[in-house]
Amino acid sequence: MNSQKLPVGYSDFKTIIDNKFYYIDKTLFIKEIIDESCNVILIPRPRRFGKTLNLSMLRYFFEKTEKSNSYLFKDLTIYHLGEKYMNQQGAYPVIFLTLKDIKEKTWERHL
Repeated sequence: MNSQKLPVGYSDFKTIIDNKFYYIDKTLFIKEIIDESCNVILIPRPRRFGKTLNLSMLRYFFEKTEKSNSYLFKDLTIYHLGEKYMNQQGAYPVIFLTLKDIKEKTWERHL
């Protein structure tokens, strides 16, 4: 029997991989972003549909850091698609913002 835990309530890709939580490989999303090279990507999905987790995955893939995050992807599909994609790993400065913890119902209450 598989002893992996479900990552209920977790939305940080690195935490999920490092703790060996059960994870459905969505790294083909990275390939799609690289291949499409759009100026803007809109991800309209309902709450709790994995938007923050997917954005976190993109962050850890593209973000340029002192220590490489490539180990996070070694058992996932994107790692085995070749240099075209893995050469993009850790190559860009990334600004990552999440608004998922903001609970106010109106803009004025956020201020």
